[in-house]
Amino acid sequence: MYTLRISKIIPQPNNNITFQLESIAGDYPPYKAGQFITLSFVFGDREVRRSYSFNSSPDNNEPLSITVKRVENGEISRLLHHTIVEGDIVNAMEPQGLFVYEPEPEKVRTLFLFAAGIGITPLYAILKTALLAESKSKIVLIYSNSTLELTPFRSELEHWADQFPDRLTIVWIYSNSKYLMKARLNRDYIHAIVNDHLFGNKEDALFYTCGPVIYMDLCRFTLLGMGFDSNQIKRETFLLPENEEDDDDETEKEVDRTTYTIELSFQGKTYHLEVPYNKSILDIGLEHKIKLPYSCKSGMCSTCISQCTRGKVRMDYNEVLTDREVEQGRILLCTGHPLEMNTAIEVL
Repeated sequence: MYTLRISKIIPQPNNNITFQLESIAGDYPPYKAGQFITLSFVFGDREVRRSYSFNSSPDNNEPLSITVKRVENGEISRLLHHTIVEGDIVNAMEPQGLFVYEPEPEKVRTLFLFAAGIGITPLYAILKTALLAESKSKIVLIYSNSTLELTPFRSELEHWADQFPDRLTIVWIYSNSKYLMKARLNRDYIHAIVNDHLFGNKEDALFYTCGPVIYMDLCRFTLLGMGFDSNQIKRETFLLPENEEDDDDETEKEVDRTTYTIELSFQGKTYHLEVPYNKSILDIGLEHKIKLPYSCKSGMCSTCISQCTRGKVRMDYNEVLTDREVEQGRILLCTGHPLEMNTAIEVL
């Protein structure tokens, strides 16, 4: 863990607050645009972790910054919004996440950033890095919000657009717009934006999406239909999909209630554990006081990625690993359940 000080608190529209952080010992590791930080809070003998994307860019010579949206009944968001003040100390893990942008100074390409609401946070960091570290490329930000007044970072983004008028294009989308065809992102709108702004080779274009799952699915399926490769499309999920209906009309499958044994290898030690059907591998590891890496506990970040070297593991939810990675044995501890006795898992 690293110790950070809240150096500045900046209110943002729509119940969002930006926190600037500084490392007290000066030892916080370098991060990449698009990554996140995990903060740790201890209440008695209970630890609560929450992850927040950096909206600062490592290429912009600016303080570490995160932006937090107030969530109704959210334990940590309420703490950050109503209790934390400038000068307070927080504990944090090292930067993590696979939703990263690696600039290539000589590359000529178009970077399309699709953001909905506070999903702008990691994309704002990526936007700044792309403008500053990849000078031959162009960036197109497609940014959806309910109204102009409730748009986080609007003035800052306008400033960047003024600085780079030939390289940065921002498509502002407001759901309260009287122009209904452009009030919400849709398949035809995506086609028009991409066709109008694609610069360089189609194969070199990159697409980053961050927002509700249904929003990112719209972007992904539309882009795949336009002939772009899945490797060109990246997504970052902030929230679990809620109130989604199951499209499967088949009878619900019987639950395997077997308790399976596993061999868990972590930091040079091997642990022999029993994992009941209703608990994840991470749950059991933490119950045995093994200090496993984790953050979201819901299959949305990459903190607990591990390798299944023997046996099988199913995951309740996965927004991180590709189908190919799953085929190669990669798993998430936080949503993973063994399906065979003596399953072997190596924590990466």
